[in-house]
Amino acid sequence: MGLEGEIEAIEEEIAETPYNKSTEAHIGRLKAKLADKKEQLETRTSAGGGGGYAVEKTGDATVAMVGEPSVGKSTLLNALTNADSEVADYEFTTLDVNPGMLQYKGANIQLLDIPGLIAGAAAGRGRGREVLSVVRTADLVLFVLSAFEIGAYEQLRADLYDNDVRPDGSKPNMTIAETGRGGISVTSSADLDVDEGTVREVLREHGYVNADVTIREPLDVDRLIDGTMDNRVYLPSLVAVNKGDLIDREYLGTVHENLRDVGIDPDEVVVISAEAEKGLDALRERIWADLDLIRVYMEKPGRGVDYEEPLVLRAGETIGDACEKLGGRFRERFQFARVTGASAKHDGQQVGRDHELADEDVLRITLRR
Repeated sequence: MGLEGEIEAIEEEIAETPYNKSTEAHIGRLKAKLADKKEQLETRTSAGGGGGYAVEKTGDATVAMVGEPSVGKSTLLNALTNADSEVADYEFTTLDVNPGMLQYKGANIQLLDIPGLIAGAAAGRGRGREVLSVVRTADLVLFVLSAFEIGAYEQLRADLYDNDVRPDGSKPNMTIAETGRGGISVTSSADLDVDEGTVREVLREHGYVNADVTIREPLDVDRLIDGTMDNRVYLPSLVAVNKGDLIDREYLGTVHENLRDVGIDPDEVVVISAEAEKGLDALRERIWADLDLIRVYMEKPGRGVDYEEPLVLRAGETIGDACEKLGGRFRERFQFARVTGASAKHDGQQVGRDHELADEDVLRITLRR
């Protein structure tokens, strides 16, 4: 039996096993084994050259556009960027990943129009694993839904989850420190949804024999397994509802109800029409906000402040991060910096590498001779 067969057999056993306290440890062990087998399959597929599309990340951030075939991603890409993606009124028009560059507030944001996902993509249908591998490298997932097929959202999220992408998730707050002896010791500062026996079973399945495990949040079996794996990707996500120009007033309530049914707050989505180019300004602003980008204007000796081409960083990044992005002499010969703006106590404050920058700060860097 190959890896695919082993994965299928484990999935069937999990589905057929009733979940209760007496079977919890057994199911935990099965899920841990399943995660390990899937990681082996992913590694083998990547080594064989079928791990995904080769898409070079460029710009200040990357957004992966995820949606079913013919939902309008290619039209949206063309409307937002300088791309020229083929558009047609039939399924599977986009056969390769089409990149485009959204230029907004001085930032270059790479948008990736990936082939439309179909049900079962994570299992390999429709070259699904190759497609999903692109999402793992992005900084933001943009779900593009048809106003008339909101239910597709659940399958899209499920396929991302099966490919180890956790939209809007966070890494479990737990640590595992291997020890020389003593077995597996579990310490928890929160009420767990699993018992300590299940924790030990999961860790043993992942090869731990002696370890101190510290858990700082309530965890179920799936989150526990995530905490033991290194291949999980945690990404923010945004939902755009396309074909909004075709929604009449009477149907709007149905759209909102359908959104709530799949766990989406209607107030959090951006309603657009890619074809009519409506709602795109709001979408650009949400992409910018959800990427958590900031602009830093560089003051250049003798030339003043460059407000046209800001240095784009992530919120929370520092002078040191700015020097790393600027590279070369800024990284190697940094002496001190002066900052004017929201992050400074006063205009022209002298700061070091650890100073955290804010949006629209003005920065002047002094280098050692």
